Amino acid sequence: MTKSQKPIARSYKIIISGGGTGGHIFPAIAIANGLRQALPEAELLFVGALGKMEMEKVPQAGYQIIGLPVAGLQRSLSFKNLAVPFKLLASLWKARLVVAQFRPHLAIGVGGYASGPVLFAATAMRVSALIQEQNSFAGLTNKWLKHRVEKICVAYEGMERYFPEEKIVLTGNPVRQSIIQSRVSKAEACAAWGWSAAEPTLLVMGGSLGARTVNQSLLQHLDLLIAARVQLIWQTGKFYFEEIKKPP
Repeated sequence: MTKSQKPIARSYKIIISGGGTGGHIFPAIAIANGLRQALPEAELLFVGALGKMEMEKVPQAGYQIIGLPVAGLQRSLSFKNLAVPFKLLASLWKARLVVAQFRPHLAIGVGGYASGPVLFAATAMRVSALIQEQNSFAGLTNKWLKHRVEKICVAYEGMERYFPEEKIVLTGNPVRQSIIQSRVSKAEACAAWGWSAAEPTLLVMGGSLGARTVNQSLLQHLDLLIAARVQLIWQTGKFYFEEIKKPP
């Protein structure tokens, strides 16, 4: 260890916060896995939003998670929006309690509703913090937090249009080792599906929650794909699965 390097505490504590979609959750899990490998003695704690995907996926990955009652505004007129300010205040209060009790050395935000209250509380209590932005178009929470954190890890160049340039670190998106280490060939994959490796295969993805416009467009042109003998893997998202499974 050089003189410029700081010793790492054996009981290093790190909070990872955010979620709502797989685009936030799975990079967060990849970060946690990397930290677990590099710092086996570290304590990792996730904080997410109650009722969201992270409350299921994070425990499945082997990590503890605490849920906040935070929620976002509905785009349409809804009485649910009346409760948003109260849920935000309750989340800020709970996030401060979590940070005070866990006493992390570092807070990492990956975007999503829960990331805001947690990193706000952490930075207010002088905890070092960074955010990770997975997209080329920065999310609202990360843009709001940009002046409070010390570093901003991004996946794409040109992100200085959203964030202070001196804080940006181009890291790419974290990827789970299980994906990186996968060595399945196209022939093996097609065999698993009972398909022919000689026929064209199309994978359609609309994000972890699915995308209505993508689904609708594919439905409209499904006959063309069938006529072209295209083997289709269609990730509809769970909210659209039943609708797509029985098209009109």
